[in-house]
Amino acid sequence: MTRGAGGTGGAGLRVGVLGAGRMGAFHAAALARTEGVAELVVADADPARAAAVAAAVGAGTAASAGELLHARGVDAVVIATATASHAELIVRAARAGLPAFCEKPVALSLPGTVAALREVEAAGTLLQIGFQRRFDPGFRAAREALRSGALGRVHTIRCVTSDPAPPPPAFLPHSGGLIRDCMVHDFDTVRWLTGREVVEVYARGSDAGPAFFREAGDVATAVALLTLDDGTLVTATATRCNGAGYDVRTELSGDRDQWVVGLDERSPMTSAEPGGPAAPARPWPGFLERFEGAYRAELAAFVAAVARGETTGPCPGAEGLRALHVAEACERSRREDRPVRLAETG
Repeated sequence: MTRGAGGTGGAGLRVGVLGAGRMGAFHAAALARTEGVAELVVADADPARAAAVAAAVGAGTAASAGELLHARGVDAVVIATATASHAELIVRAARAGLPAFCEKPVALSLPGTVAALREVEAAGTLLQIGFQRRFDPGFRAAREALRSGALGRVHTIRCVTSDPAPPPPAFLPHSGGLIRDCMVHDFDTVRWLTGREVVEVYARGSDAGPAFFREAGDVATAVALLTLDDGTLVTATATRCNGAGYDVRTELSGDRDQWVVGLDERSPMTSAEPGGPAAPARPWPGFLERFEGAYRAELAAFVAAVARGETTGPCPGAEGLRALHVAEACERSRREDRPVRLAETG
């Protein structure tokens, strides 16, 4: 049993939040309203930022990650720090016997991810990765429809992920790039929806857009063709430059029916058809607004799993590894301009 498992006696969990940036602040606010959380402690490399987030949600602060993990008596931790620090903090939490929720990715490389997951396995602690689309009502309904056979034989899946504006230039060199940072959500979603594995990819990218994409060796727009192990074909497109608004959609086409996730009154699209719907008055501005409920639901699931003393949550670390494996194959395909079998990337 982990240090945080089953030790609350019904009083609620004491949860540590590592990172007080945009995601850390969002998660702290969500946790403050999550059933089963009795107390929060926030730590960040910038003490003033940690203090501001803590004050906003009525939490305490820790001077460092080490103090939070070892001296503040927390039952679990939520990791929302910069990507480069995820693997180290996952390992430190595991060695401290603490269940951890971590924003994706575990690490930016397959070896780094494997090494961190081995530490978690050795410690026997719970690790949940933040693929929030698994907790979105639309995606969950589509998964149920697909798995029930209501769509028949699904032959084509189309994924769209479009950010309304590029991130700050300083973000790109440490993000892993558009495919690893953004499209990895689509790769995880496709696997989760279908229960199938990707066997081959072919990806292309375009750096048309701000010059800082080229300077960082990244692309502003990418497209990938995925082949699943049952022959289903998947297209995934992503861009950082969708001026109409934030757009995430997934279409599932079968021989009986066709479903689409993410098509609603706030989808940033204008119909070209006479009498078709006009552009929405309030398009989705970003991912936090679009998936607010899903983010809250995944944290609630994590808290519940910790309270029950579970060591395997609804989205374990291995799922992050498998999605990153697809992303790595797509990056190789993009750079080498050829189809890549997943077996080639280990």
